[in-house]
Amino acid sequence: MTAVEAQLAAMTVGSDDLNLVHASKNGDVAAFEQLVKRYDRKLFRIAQHVTHNREDAEDAVQEAFLKAFQHLNEFREDSKFSTWLIRITLNQSLMKLRKQRRAMREVSLEDNFQTDGEKLPMEVIDWAPDPEQLYRASELLDILVNALRELRPILRTVFVLRDIEGLSIAQTAEVLHLSQTAVKARLWRGRLQLRECLNRYFRKEEKSVPIGLNPGVDNAEELRLQGAVSTGGCTA
Repeated sequence: MTAVEAQLAAMTVGSDDLNLVHASKNGDVAAFEQLVKRYDRKLFRIAQHVTHNREDAEDAVQEAFLKAFQHLNEFREDSKFSTWLIRITLNQSLMKLRKQRRAMREVSLEDNFQTDGEKLPMEVIDWAPDPEQLYRASELLDILVNALRELRPILRTVFVLRDIEGLSIAQTAEVLHLSQTAVKARLWRGRLQLRECLNRYFRKEEKSVPIGLNPGVDNAEELRLQGAVSTGGCTA
């Protein structure tokens, strides 16, 4: 799918969302159920990344849909319905996180980096395909999830919305009520910290894997040579 086709598809979904919202406002429960089916899995993924607890994530999504239904008249149609829904889900997820007795400062979406502000590096390197590939690969899923846990909630949330769920910088900024510059700064820091976490993991893995024995070489002799190398040390 080309970029133009993707944009047209997104516009079509957005228009259809509004039609369903209008029907829901008029009492059509089935229309709202279609919206639930459309966004349930996406919202659950986001909530689970924030809470790291399946039960809390499920509760957060259910509560988000309930709040959305109860406050449909407050939805301003100058933004996407999905953006509004994600924002509600994030708020409910953060409430669950607070109940896990984490400090308020750690779980605030308005968290601010005093030292960084909105200052950006020379370039925000887009390495989105790498974590996406890790996320999709089942054998490496646990590695990425554990690395994501090490990120602060605001960094993790920006990373998940932008690099895993595929929201644009503008959409992410709208969901989080941040400037685009602030989103880019947090995205850069999240990518950097995540890369460091993954690098630490893979360095540990490399150290834990013994050097393979070469075919055609006497195994006892190779082990003896490896022992000599390991005990010989390095010289500057």
